[in-house]
Amino acid sequence: MLRLIDSHCHLADAKLRDDVEGVLARAEEAGVVRMVSVGAIGPVENDRLTVEIAERHASLFAAVGVHPHAAKDADDDRFAELKALARSKKVVAIGESGLDFFYQHSPPAAQEASLRRHLELAAELDLPIVIHCRDAERRLVEIVRETRMPPRGGVVHCFTGDTVAAREFVELGFCISFSGILTFRNAEKIRLAAPVVPDDRVMVETDAPYLAPEPYRGQRNEPAFVVKTFEALARARGRDPTILSAQVVANAARLFRLPPI
Repeated sequence: MLRLIDSHCHLADAKLRDDVEGVLARAEEAGVVRMVSVGAIGPVENDRLTVEIAERHASLFAAVGVHPHAAKDADDDRFAELKALARSKKVVAIGESGLDFFYQHSPPAAQEASLRRHLELAAELDLPIVIHCRDAERRLVEIVRETRMPPRGGVVHCFTGDTVAAREFVELGFCISFSGILTFRNAEKIRLAAPVVPDDRVMVETDAPYLAPEPYRGQRNEPAFVVKTFEALARARGRDPTILSAQVVANAARLFRLPPI
């Protein structure tokens, strides 16, 4: 059985939090040996619960932050709480932060200000940053260049860009993580971008409970389903799955400084 790391899921989400034990059991059965659970979406209570869940399970790790949708609420108090939560040994990243110019639930100016603060906090805490980006690749690159990449690097999660965006993110120092969108019929530009990412920068994720891959599309997503995204990634890159699985595990373990498997 191949071993994999789900580099981005949301186990504190209401759709998953009451079934964590079952979710983890199915993930283990599928060969998913580590998971990074991300708070960020919604109020800071979700970050707290994310850390609490991670602290109860050896295979789980956490990221804390403010999603760009909620950037308008990313005030000093919120960042102080994130900094306090990040003291946990199970917190391995800051985020997800970034830019979402498709939905714009928060004004672009608020998103950009929040992104800069996340980059600075990641650097201060010596943690990598997790980035959300939708319809904002060019501006994201500009801001990271201006503010500077955290020394520990970062990952663009749920990549939805093209080959140009992939190359620019890699040049900045990011890893690129592919979600179940890679399996969607209309995602050819993402499949074309997948081989552009260097071997030592590629990762996979579910973004559970969202974006379930084919053949589970439309269902509640969970970490066990990352296997289907990985299979699509191996096809897109033309790589032997056994070799590629070892690589994506090593990449996620290196970025998040996860303990040996």
